[in-house]
Order: sequence, then C-alpha cells, then structure tokens
Amino acid sequence: MGRTFSAAYILLVLLLAVCKQLSPLATTRGPERKQLSPLATTRGPERKQLSPLATTRGPERAEEWIPAFAAMTCGAAMTQGQCPNAESDCPAGSSQSRELPERPGKSRKGRLAAAKMSRRNCTGPGGEEPAPADIDEVLIGYFGPADPCHVQGGGMWCAASLAIEQANLSGGYKGLPFRLVHGWSDNPWGSGVKQVVRMAYVDKVWAVIGGIDGSSTHLAEQVVAKARLTLISPGSTDRTANLANVPWMFSCLPGDNLQTCVLAQAIEAHVQRKPFLLVSAVDHDSHIFAVELTKSLARKQMVPAYHFEFRPDEKNLADLVQKVINTQTDAVVLIAGSQQSARLTSAMRESGFQGLIFGGPTMGQRDFTKKAGNAAEGAIFPLLYAPGGTSEDFERTFTARFGNRPDYLAAHTYDVVNLLVAAIRKAGLNRTRIRDAVKELSGWQGVAGPILWDSRGSNSRPIVLGTVTSGQLKQLSQIERDPESFISSGFLNCLQ
Repeated sequence: MGRTFSAAYILLVLLLAVCKQLSPLATTRGPERKQLSPLATTRGPERKQLSPLATTRGPERAEEWIPAFAAMTCGAAMTQGQCPNAESDCPAGSSQSRELPERPGKSRKGRLAAAKMSRRNCTGPGGEEPAPADIDEVLIGYFGPADPCHVQGGGMWCAASLAIEQANLSGGYKGLPFRLVHGWSDNPWGSGVKQVVRMAYVDKVWAVIGGIDGSSTHLAEQVVAKARLTLISPGSTDRTANLANVPWMFSCLPGDNLQTCVLAQAIEAHVQRKPFLLVSAVDHDSHIFAVELTKSLARKQMVPAYHFEFRPDEKNLADLVQKVINTQTDAVVLIAGSQQSARLTSAMRESGFQGLIFGGPTMGQRDFTKKAGNAAEGAIFPLLYAPGGTSEDFERTFTARFGNRPDYLAAHTYDVVNLLVAAIRKAGLNRTRIRDAVKELSGWQGVAGPILWDSRGSNSRPIVLGTVTSGQLKQLSQIERDPESFISSGFLNCLQ
C-alpha cells in the first residue's frame, strides 16, 4: 500500500514539473501571472478595456464581432496578397491592420446594419488568382430549361441564346467564344440541384444565370454561396432570396415589395373603400407576392373582404368562380401564375363579372394575353417590360428569329446575359473579380430598363403599372391612374 502511494506521488510531481515547463502561465500567480497574460487576471472595466469582445453579450457582442471578423478575414487575405478589393469593399483598416475597428457613433441598429453590409461586401480571397491559360471557351452556367417550347422558360432560353450569339459576333472574350452550359430538372429541389453543383465544380463555369422563378433561384443560391460563384436571376421577384446577404446573389427583377407598393396605390385609387376580393394560388411565388401585397394594403388600412386560395394544379375552377360572383364585389385582385391567371380571368368574365381585375406581374407574360384573349382587356398589373424605345432592335430581332414577341422574362434574361458578358470583359476570368464587376455595373441600361443594385443585390428601379389594350401591353399614363379620368376615358367600356 505504501509503495503504491509513493509511486503515485512521484508521478504527480513529475506531471506538475512537465506542465510548468510547457506553460509557465499554468503555475504562476499574482504579478508574475499578470505580466505573462494581463487579460487572464483582470476583471470588470479593466478587462473590457483590454478586449471589448471578452465582456460583451448579445447584440453588442454581435456588433463588435461581425465587423471584427470581416476585418480579420480581409486583413489575413491582404497579407497573402489575395484580397481583390481591400480599399473599396473590405472594412476600414483591414488592408493595414487586423486590430478591431472602433465602434462607429451610430445607433445599435445602424451599427448592426453596417456590420452586415461589411460582411456582404467582403467576398474574401481569390481576386488575385490568375486566369487559366488552357481554355478555349468561356463557360456560363444557365439554370433553366433549354427548350424553346417550355411554357415559362422557353422565351428565356431563346433570349439567352440570342445574347450569347451576339456577344460572340462582337469578338467574344479576347477572341474566345462564350458558351452556355445548361442544366434543369422539372423537380429542381430533387435532381435539379445536382445540375447547379455540376456547373460549379465539374464544368467550372464563371457565373450562373438562373433560375426561372423564386423557388429555383433559392436552390441555386445555396450552391453558389458555397462555391463562391456569381448568380444573377432573371426570373425571381422574391426578395427573400436577397435577404440572406449572400454577396454572390443578384436579382434582375424588382422585388415583390416594390411591385406591391405601386399596385396597392392603384387599388386604393380605384376601389377606394369599397369591398374587394383577393384570390391567390398557393405556389411559392404567388404566396410570397400575396403576403407582400397584404402588407402594402395594410399600410393603407385596407383589407380584402374575402381571401380565396386555390392550388395551381386545380382543374375545376367553377366553384371558385361562383364564390367570386356571389360576393358581388366591384374588384378582384388575382395573384397566380400566367396560365392560372388566364383561366380564372376568362372564367370570371364568362360568368358575368364586370368589375376591375388587378393582378401580379405574371399578367405581363406572353402566355397570359395569349390564353385569356379578350378577357385580359383592362387588367391592371405591374408592368416589368414595355416594348419600344431602347428595346426596338431587340424586339424586332427576337420576333423575326423566334416568331413570338418577347415578354418581361425574355427581356430580362437578355439583359442579364449582356450584363454578365460586360462584367467578364471588364474583370477577366476570375470569379471574385466578376462578382465585383457585376456590382460596379449598377446603373447599366438594358432593353427592359436600368439595373440599379440596392445594398442586397436586388434591382431597385421604379415600377410602373400596365394594362392590356387590343391584345397589346400598354403602360398606364399618369392621367389613366387618376380614377375619374380613368373611368371617363372609356377604360371600363372594354370590360363589357
């Protein structure tokens, strides 16, 4: 027993000696310990002065930590000569030092917002990587159906192909041709995600264009955030795709929040305080738009008398139409896809509904006016593309080539490809610099209008309203937005 105790005591003494040799701080006390590590033995204000992050909690800690982390990340990249935009995009001081930045004299909310923007703007290392020398073409990913006959994405593919063809005729990129690498699946959240992964890691495209709606754009965003690859969506109006502050994500279409604000003003002007209906499909994009519209109406203290929802694949709409007719309201707000909007609009007109019909941006698609026919006359909706002006050449070329006039999806896809080509020509073959060039091209004028990136990468250009007159899309003038002149001009006569 005594021998066992002695052996254990000797082993303990040896371990303490080894620890003291490896870490003097572990066995020192008092002034000697404080000299080795002042932070280890200080408390309260003195400790916070040495390290503000050590004693802060909650939002304050987040406000200090987020810009500090971004600064250290960019600072580390600068020491290796990798940060491509230290002077413009990285937080102040990151190109010179890795010390914590001073807290700006703003409110807590303002400091946290500034910290988030610092995180979004700093794309990290990679900007100094040289362009590969062993390529013979410049690949751009396209996440959408490559079928000209596809109901929603056919015109988008045609427009993208046309833009690439024109870019190659004008010289490509330093003599190298551009080529679209497409991938799609009718089940984007199933096998569709594999297509985006393939583009990013196997094909090694320089940027991705897609998806064709809000749901598929969300999917592609999750991949590019990991792959550090620019994604520009020509088909999503869902602003939640940009709320994650992913610096690689851009949306060419103005968000639902901007569109519903203008649409709510039109509803208030024409309906005033009379009862109206809200009819919406339950698919992703329609639901998000209906939620945003409800918020915009609530700000004007307006609430629909009834809100009817239906499934996009619902075959029999007779019961829903009968409910609308039985309410005897003067206006209906219809939020659904282009085909569902056309079916419901036609059914309501055939059942005798003579009131105003308001709708979402899908009423501006070619499929809506084609299928709704005369029933589409007089519908009011956000107009995302108005033919004419700077778009005449594009309109003429597209129509002659594909036999159909382009809608807003085709026009914005054409703009996205041209913007991306311009960014690649400006930045060179480097993913990080291409992202920076896309951001710097804010204000770029396309056939569908200007592209004005906001802080989250969404297009913030002004929204106008449109209608259908004699089968053609028409922008509503300021006079027509006034209720009295709108009615006296004979606008309602086309509904009869």
